[in-house]
Amino acid sequence: MNTAITHWGYTPSGESIYLFRLTNASGASIELTNLGASWVSAHMPDKHGIFENILLGYDNAEGYIKDTYYMGATVGRFANRIHQASFSIKDTTYQLEKNDGENTNHGGASGFHKKIWQWEQIDSGIRFILHSPDMEGGYPGNVHVKIEYQFTETNELTISYYGITDRPTYLNLTNHAYFNLSGDKRKITEHQLMIPVTRILETTSQFIPTGHMQDVKDSPFDFTISHSIGMHLYDDDEQLHWNKGYNHCYILKEESSDTLLTAAVLSDPFSGRKLTVRTDLPGVLLYTSGYLAPTPDIGVCLETQYYPFASAFSFLPAHAGGRVSPQKYLHIRKITSPAVHTLTSSVSVWTAKTFLPPISFDSYICFTFVINKKATI
Repeated sequence: MNTAITHWGYTPSGESIYLFRLTNASGASIELTNLGASWVSAHMPDKHGIFENILLGYDNAEGYIKDTYYMGATVGRFANRIHQASFSIKDTTYQLEKNDGENTNHGGASGFHKKIWQWEQIDSGIRFILHSPDMEGGYPGNVHVKIEYQFTETNELTISYYGITDRPTYLNLTNHAYFNLSGDKRKITEHQLMIPVTRILETTSQFIPTGHMQDVKDSPFDFTISHSIGMHLYDDDEQLHWNKGYNHCYILKEESSDTLLTAAVLSDPFSGRKLTVRTDLPGVLLYTSGYLAPTPDIGVCLETQYYPFASAFSFLPAHAGGRVSPQKYLHIRKITSPAVHTLTSSVSVWTAKTFLPPISFDSYICFTFVINKKATI
């Protein structure tokens, strides 16, 4: 694996921005930057052996400084929206930054996507490191986060997330890459998508989960059998109208575990490129870039994550139409120290009554790119 490191520019405050290019023996490569611990590009061959970038993004650091769409960024402290920009832990209510009407989205203005991360080289990749101080953005707890990107000779990218906090808090990290496997950036309506999931989280018109599961059978949200994204993208459906397409969390599992599941398989019949996404996280949010200006529907995000927050925080779905306490989703696995636990929870709820600080969590996502040389011309 060849690693090239380039000084890419400066933030308005004078911090250095670096670009990292990882290239394997076949010539496939990915690019990363320490601005937002972002995934900048992925140059993958098509069925004719032509390498093209299959991520949306910018050609220079200035584009990422000005970006408002979270292009390839690491999203935190909490991915997606939190209703009314507040939550409570025990008897304390925390007010967050509002950046989406009355709600907060993707960590607010203090989100991880705009931070300059420390970095270091690791085997076949780059590790990014960030300290988020207590009450940054309104979130309690000093949080230390590490993210490792590792690229293989078989065109497999693994993103591993690690975090630890000294106070009960919420933490839900994801990567916000926009995929377009065509390489020439035609609309993703002809991309074929399979998500092996039968239920999604129902949302309000403000994209806040209601706490109810919705069965996808006989609905535009059914991707259990692979079909084109555009097949039902413009159907006369209330939730599709609200979201300008798909912007929904698919439920991969309801119990926490380390089991790696297939979250999605995305393919382009013209280029022959195929992407398989696997994760140990309990949900994957499908977003078809309906709000991406000036060209919506040109990229698709597959954001593996814990469930987005429901409007009352006191519940998340355990079964169709059901509402349960988040504590039912907590699963603790003791690791090296009696005072340290690993949290693999679908809601990332930490309570001081249950856990002794420091508290940590880890999660994992794997993107695999392959070529179908018999794909349609």
